Amino acid sequence: MIYQKTRRAILTGLASLLGSFVVTRHARAALPTPNAAEGPFYPTKTMRMADTDNDLVKVVGLVRQAGGEILTLKGKLMDLDGSPLAGLRIEIWQCDINGKYLHPGDRQSVSYDNGFQGFGHDITDDNGNYSFRTIVPAKYPGRTPHIHVKILDNRRELLTTQFYLKNDPGNARDGLFRSMSKSQAASVSMELRDGPDGRETTVNVIV
Repeated sequence: MIYQKTRRAILTGLASLLGSFVVTRHARAALPTPNAAEGPFYPTKTMRMADTDNDLVKVVGLVRQAGGEILTLKGKLMDLDGSPLAGLRIEIWQCDINGKYLHPGDRQSVSYDNGFQGFGHDITDDNGNYSFRTIVPAKYPGRTPHIHVKILDNRRELLTTQFYLKNDPGNARDGLFRSMSKSQAASVSMELRDGPDGRETTVNVIV
């Protein structure tokens, strides 16, 4: 009798633990990626280079590649239930190694790195995966290093956000970064690691 009660208690505890795991997993999947300001330097179609693929480090027609530390940025685009979203357009744009954007409104007296594409896009595959070859974001006056991100379903904008370098000292002084909760900040923070082709990071996006 004591054995049966003990066994029943163990099974009940395991079931409770498993249920808690499923609920926690679902709750994490349901946390949407936070919105962020588009910023003043989103390059419209007429401002972009002819090459707008997902490799921002190499511009078609140029021999040299962009200055800066090469970064492979990848991840998965999912809905609130954790299901992958295929066929959506993800755009990124950022300043070059000199801290200048591919935008006529950026009037800093520094030269733009013409080997850097400045803007690129990818289309998520059947499993919701996206990938970019870019550079580790550089500092821009008044901001912590960041990469701008936009998600579109055809022409309908689903999300505009920004990715940040995890534990960068500038984050603590950045107004946009500080406006997020800890969980929101963690969801858009890039933790860099060494990969087969240099530095890489994974950031999943939930919309």
